[in-house]
Amino acid sequence: MNNFDVLEERIVQLLNKLKENHLLISKLQIENKQFEQESSSLKTQILELKKENESLMMANSLLGSKESKAITKRKISSLIKEVDFCIHQLSEIR
Repeated sequence: MNNFDVLEERIVQLLNKLKENHLLISKLQIENKQFEQESSSLKTQILELKKENESLMMANSLLGSKESKAITKRKISSLIKEVDFCIHQLSEIR
C-alpha cells in the first residue's frame, strides 16, 4: 500500500467514526429529553405527595397525635394572629 491508500483508509475510518458519533449523540439527546420529562413528572408527583402528606399530618393531629397537635396549634395560632391583624387594619381604615 502506498501512502495515499493508507491515508484514504484512515479518512474512511474517521468518517465512519464520525457517523457513529452523530448517531450516538442523537440517541443520547432523545434519552436526555425522556429523562427530563420523567424528572418533571417526578417533581410534580413529589409536590403532590408533599401536599397530601401535609393534609394527612393535619388530619392525624386532629385525631390525637401528640407530636402533630403542637404543629396544628402553632398553625392555628398563626392563622388567628393573621386574622386579628387584618381586623385591626380594617378597623383603622374606618
